[in-house]
Amino acid sequence: MKINRVKEILASKEEISVHYHGVPVWIENVDDASGKAFVSQRGNHDERRLVAIEGLKEE
Repeated sequence: MKINRVKEILASKEEISVHYHGVPVWIENVDDASGKAFVSQRGNHDERRLVAIEGLKEE
């Protein structure tokens, strides 16, 4: 996924289904400098991970 699309998803009022390597995730924030995003697994917002945005896919 491209960083601009990640930003669009974050700004959207709609819920857009995103997966990281097959796991449904919620995008919490994006870091422009590193090209990575903070995500948490849907249903488990206690654990946040910093992942490469290239691994994010719209489903």
